[in-house]
Amino acid sequence: MTIRAQILAIEPAAARVSPIDIAGVTLVADLSGALFWEDRRLLVVSDLHLEKGSSFAARGVLLPPYDTASTLARLAAVIMRHDPRMVIALGDSFHDRGAHERLSASDHATLVALQARRDWIWISGNHDPALPSNLGGLVAAEVAIGPIVFRHEPTGSAGEIAGHLHPKARVSTRGRSLERRCFACDGERAVMPAFGAYTGGLNIRDAAFAKIFAAPGFMAHVLGDRRLHSIAASRCY
Repeated sequence: MTIRAQILAIEPAAARVSPIDIAGVTLVADLSGALFWEDRRLLVVSDLHLEKGSSFAARGVLLPPYDTASTLARLAAVIMRHDPRMVIALGDSFHDRGAHERLSASDHATLVALQARRDWIWISGNHDPALPSNLGGLVAAEVAIGPIVFRHEPTGSAGEIAGHLHPKARVSTRGRSLERRCFACDGERAVMPAFGAYTGGLNIRDAAFAKIFAAPGFMAHVLGDRRLHSIAASRCY
């Protein structure tokens, strides 16, 4: 299946986006879990965890071996939607130090195609601290652009966009409980949801978020079925 065919198979009829302000900069939160800085034509994704399925399989935990292809197809869709000049992957792009060596030929070709004609920066994460240079793009510990600093692990600094924690929010709607990935943001800093197909999540009411935000004084921008829902963290449980 071609990249375009994969995109058509997963692209919603009306993709929704929502503005999020961080340190005076307005970015677009995409329903896919990506952020887009339109003025800079910069797309940000976090925690792809490519080859998590093969990592688990090596330890005897058998999962369907399609997570990398699925994640890259979703990434291709959001890249086509926004046509960024630069892409920053905020760490843990690969599930372990050897994951890049397990990429199938077709998945590697997809990754090469996605990088064509654009700048690409891999932020090193705790799962992939030593990314090889033959992946294409540049590898960095963190990147500062204007008032925004992009890094993997959040510190709580103003102007920070980070990943690592895989935020999820649990809300009650129509008499039932739902848990969905979300952006956690208080207007000065943000933690992005994990983008990978097999990634789990950490509830935003966990103490780890209280160390970053004036808990629970921040918002959860929850990824719904057709749009983002902005909900005060204090209303989540």
